[in-house]
Amino acid sequence: MRLPPWLARHLAALRLLLALTVVLGLAYPLAMVGVARAMPGRADGSLIANASGQVAGSRLIGQAFTDAQGNPVQRYFQSRPGTAPSNLGPESVVDTDTPSLLTQVCVRSLAVGELEGVDGRRPYCTAGGVGAVLAVFRRDGFTGPVTRAVSVNETGTPFLATYEGVPVEPARTGTDYVALGGVITPIRGDAPANPAVPADAVTASGSGLDPHISPAYAALQVPRVARERGLTEADVRTLVSEHTDGRALGFLGEPGVNVLELNLALDARQ
Repeated sequence: MRLPPWLARHLAALRLLLALTVVLGLAYPLAMVGVARAMPGRADGSLIANASGQVAGSRLIGQAFTDAQGNPVQRYFQSRPGTAPSNLGPESVVDTDTPSLLTQVCVRSLAVGELEGVDGRRPYCTAGGVGAVLAVFRRDGFTGPVTRAVSVNETGTPFLATYEGVPVEPARTGTDYVALGGVITPIRGDAPANPAVPADAVTASGSGLDPHISPAYAALQVPRVARERGLTEADVRTLVSEHTDGRALGFLGEPGVNVLELNLALDARQ
């Protein structure tokens, strides 16, 4: 008996659905699990155990080495700042309800500088650790003499007394100086052009989970870690070198130091 065309089409679709379910819903996932099981370390999340055999973390995910109050544990190398992804970018220089990216960088740089005993100042940061940014008002809008200048990130004494001969005012909370006609103007200041604190010490990666730091940031921390652990700086630098990953395929990306692996190696040494 010949089936009606509409029923034949539905049965063909059902057979195709069942075949694809078996192939893509069962066979393919099971095949991938089998391949993964051939690499158990990676399949389980690239977990790393400490000297006692306890899982300390994953070599693929960064973690903080801080105490209960959030202060850095000085005997350990510190990771990059770990934050949830945000939409803050290079133009985020004015503090609103939350600190701008520039102010976050300024605060972190001063904190790292204090921890490591180096100059934590950065260009376009005030001595107090906020973005050195003015809202500049000119007589003819974008041209002409300056008629007013406001330090938009400071409500107290401004970091700059005058700007082009005009006294600098502190900001008033909640005031949108751009809407009033001010031109946002970052001020360079007298910080060194090449800060002592590397960029990755004060900025999070795109995911906020990068397990690596730059060799420069690791080198900055060597004296502190060596002092806290009673080791020579040469010994600590050797461990840093041993846990530095080169460029992918020899030319992609930059070298990086895996912080978790390095800290576990330091613990194992002692």
